[in-house]
Amino acid sequence: MYQHKQYAVFIFFVLAWIGGFVALAWNLIGADAPLMIFAGILVLVGFLFHGLTIKVDETHISWAFGPGVAGQKLALEDIVDVKAVQNSYRHGIGMRITHDGWIYTVSGFSAVQLTLKDGSQYRLGTNDQAGLVAALEDKITPVEMPAAEPQAKLRTQNNMI
Repeated sequence: MYQHKQYAVFIFFVLAWIGGFVALAWNLIGADAPLMIFAGILVLVGFLFHGLTIKVDETHISWAFGPGVAGQKLALEDIVDVKAVQNSYRHGIGMRITHDGWIYTVSGFSAVQLTLKDGSQYRLGTNDQAGLVAALEDKITPVEMPAAEPQAKLRTQNNMI
């Protein structure tokens, strides 16, 4: 069984930056209800999205943010291709759908792309690409291409007299 958690360094940085402004406002104007609610929301976001955990067992791969929210579980038999890829800035962080399929990432640009039998794709952000690819490669069955049938020779007729 494979299990790896990548912590959301970028999200922590952004939340700390915003938290600095909240602390400054708290110091200048005091603890009023809207400011306390906003601070609570920041703490909740930090808790829910503090990392991305990916698990691979004998039959499934699953992933979820933080304590287990906004995740998914796929049967390994549905996966036909696994490859290490690099995300770009346009992929962002968090969970979203792009032209590359569903993206789940919390930090960095390294990811593993899963292609399913139906053609849909998932990109899972990880700082352990080699470990995740190795854990999946032995467990998936690549798509078998149908055997090429011999082509019949085309007969051409010359209709010119």
